[in-house]
Amino acid sequence: MMKTFREAVQSDTFTLTAELTLTRESAAGDVQKQARLLGGHVDAIQVTDNPWAWVQMSSLAAARLVLDAGFDAVPVMTCRDRNRIALHSDLLGLRALGVSSVLLMRGHRIPKDHATPAGMVFDIGGRELIKLASDMTRDEKLGAGAGFFIGTGAKVFRPKRGWRAESLGSRAGLGAQFMQTQLCFNVAALKLYMQRLVDARMTWNYSVIVSLTPLPSAEIALWLKQNLRDSLIPDALVKRLEQAKDPEQEGVTICAETLQQIAEIPGISGAHVMTTGDPETIPAAIAESGLRKN
Repeated sequence: MMKTFREAVQSDTFTLTAELTLTRESAAGDVQKQARLLGGHVDAIQVTDNPWAWVQMSSLAAARLVLDAGFDAVPVMTCRDRNRIALHSDLLGLRALGVSSVLLMRGHRIPKDHATPAGMVFDIGGRELIKLASDMTRDEKLGAGAGFFIGTGAKVFRPKRGWRAESLGSRAGLGAQFMQTQLCFNVAALKLYMQRLVDARMTWNYSVIVSLTPLPSAEIALWLKQNLRDSLIPDALVKRLEQAKDPEQEGVTICAETLQQIAEIPGISGAHVMTTGDPETIPAAIAESGLRKN
């Protein structure tokens, strides 16, 4: 029987998830092939929701294809593109398909100069979406098994002593149970953040997942620093990629090394490995880290 993300993250082992690479051209066969590529190395496969406002296959449809391939799916849902009715409808659909975990966030605004002109909805915010999903657990009309394992976004920074993480506490009170950070290669900042998170007793409420990626080049690293302003990519890492004879392999090695380091930080439950290029670099980085034996 397939182990779910919820079961994995609540166990004593270091949990790993991977991001499905989706494009406008992705077909069912492409998704299932990629699921088989990633699935043997991770505990679940995360399905994004039109990141950076790039149009792709819906996370609901892609999640079904991942489940059909025999792996647990964690769809992402944001408030940018759908109103309350549509979001509620999709949550009901995901539940009916057998999805047990969801990552719910407000979502990024669409840049003014974006290639695809579109309006933004934001009918509800991230907290309301968490409550909407959580309330389904208590809806007796939906029957048993209605509850989602709910995730929320978190931002690694350097909190001062005495930080109480009020925003995260509020979202935990609404039903969030795991948090996923932004892209973070700054291990020193992550250690301080986790120390403060433990001090604030947030690890009592949350399983913590840290996002990484095998960076294929210095150019991609710089693009992420400029376009994902919250991402923590040290300049020394960019320089290391610039000087590498094989930047893609160096990116795999950097990701593997960072995975090893964060697995030793108290309070962290696992890592999510994002994709910025060839999806085969994800299992390569996990294998090089030695965190998963296949």
